[in-house]
Amino acid sequence: MSDSIKLYSYWRSSAAYRVRIALNLKQLPHEIVPVHLVNNGGEQHAASYRDINPQACVPTLLDGSRVFRQSMAIIEYLEEAYPAGAALLPSTARERARVRALAQVVACDIHPLGNLRVMQFLEHEFSSPQVERERWARHWIVQGFRALEQMLDDNSGTGIYCDGDTPTLADLCLIPQVYNARRYDIDMSAYPVISRIEQECLSLPAFDRARPENQPDAPKRAGTA
Repeated sequence: MSDSIKLYSYWRSSAAYRVRIALNLKQLPHEIVPVHLVNNGGEQHAASYRDINPQACVPTLLDGSRVFRQSMAIIEYLEEAYPAGAALLPSTARERARVRALAQVVACDIHPLGNLRVMQFLEHEFSSPQVERERWARHWIVQGFRALEQMLDDNSGTGIYCDGDTPTLADLCLIPQVYNARRYDIDMSAYPVISRIEQECLSLPAFDRARPENQPDAPKRAGTA
């Protein structure tokens, strides 16, 4: 392990967003290395980046000379390699299983179906217009959020956050997906527990600093320098 951590990130990537939150909660100094997923056909496809991540996606984390890929694996690495920071998984096997299940509803079932490369494939290979692509994305978010809302509302383990009263891996996955839901104008009033947890999380500096709009590669707002 090294005190030199680099995160290859894109400001609006929800997978990179998860890892940014984890790094902040762990209070690990790190450098953000922007990889623009759209400009010039997508900087992730450059040979220099493919040497680091053959999947041509973000995030990629470098801890010294060690290279880590896939956001969930990166977060669990940070949990194991830096135990002195905030714990991202609960202490018991049962609680850890619940947190991982909540997280995977997002990371495995919702997020991949609305990923940029999926949306681009629908556009380029099937000539799917934007209105249909957005309908596709909304469908899978709504399906997943209905299940998540029930899983959170019906379980005594839900506290201030998805599990208990400290943020866990489940919250790290949920908050970026809520950001995506708002991009697609999904009515979040249908998901009161998710919305409450979102408000609690975003009030924490670690989550706030990780927001897409607070990233160095985010487009500058109109009227700002």
